[in-house]
Amino acid sequence: MNDIERNELIKTSWQLHSLVEDSYLNNSATKGDEEWLEKQRILLADMAIHLLQTAMKPGSIELDKLKNNLHSILTITDQFLPHSGLKEATDKLYE
Repeated sequence: MNDIERNELIKTSWQLHSLVEDSYLNNSATKGDEEWLEKQRILLADMAIHLLQTAMKPGSIELDKLKNNLHSILTITDQFLPHSGLKEATDKLYE
């Protein structure tokens, strides 16, 4: 993939990000609410878009951003897969 294609993909991802973020901000659920996991799904999608942007940015991948993206995704996903130990696995990202 060349830099022009990468930049176009990133541009498109910002449009998606805006839609997803608006959905997250308009969801008034708080932890413990019935809709909390739905709000977390939206947040997970938001973090996945950030991972896409980090991975596709032209040039060398920024490892600090990659670690932060993965930390967020693993932390949120841990709520859906509580027996997988994903939250605990995030500690290894920063060793």
